[in-house]
Amino acid sequence: MFQVNYHNQYYSAFGDSSDSENLAKKLWLSKLNEFSSNILYRAAEKIITESEYLPTLNKMIQACVYFKLPPRLPSPRDAYHEACRKESPKNMQTWSHPIVYLAGRDTGWLQMHSEIDIKVFPIFNNVFQQYCKRLVDGESFSIDAEPQSVEVIEKPASKKFNIKQLEELNTLFE
Repeated sequence: MFQVNYHNQYYSAFGDSSDSENLAKKLWLSKLNEFSSNILYRAAEKIITESEYLPTLNKMIQACVYFKLPPRLPSPRDAYHEACRKESPKNMQTWSHPIVYLAGRDTGWLQMHSEIDIKVFPIFNNVFQQYCKRLVDGESFSIDAEPQSVEVIEKPASKKFNIKQLEELNTLFE
C-alpha cells in the first residue's frame, strides 16, 4: 500500500535495491508482529488518508495502537477535559472509560483544578498514555465505587494569626 501511495518517496527511501527494502521489511515485521493483519491494514489506511508523507515505523506503531484501543476511549485532550469537569466524589461519577478517572487521580485532582492547562495537561497526558499502553497489553481497569471518606484534620489557628486577622478587620471598618 505504501509503495503504491507514496511511490516517489518509497523509491527515494529504498531505491531500486531490494536489500534495503528487505532490511526495512524485517525491521517492521519484528516491531509490528504483535498486531493482527486487520489492525495493520486499518492503520495503513489511516496513515494514507491523513498524511502525504511515507510514515516512519514509529508512526505506524502509533496508528496500530490507536486501532487496538477501545473505540469509546476519548483522545488524551478529551479525557483531560472530562477529568477536569467531573464533580466530587470523582469515583462515584460515570466515566467514558476507567483509565480517564485513573489518569486524573494519578495526576492529582487538586493540581488539575488549581494549575493552568499548559502545565498540567502534559503530566496528565503522560499518565494517560501509560494507562493506554497497559490497556493495549491486555490489562483491565475498574474504578472502586466505594464512597471515599474525606479525612478533615482540624488545626486551630495560632493566637498570633488570630490577632493579625482581627487587626486587618478593624482597619476595614475604620
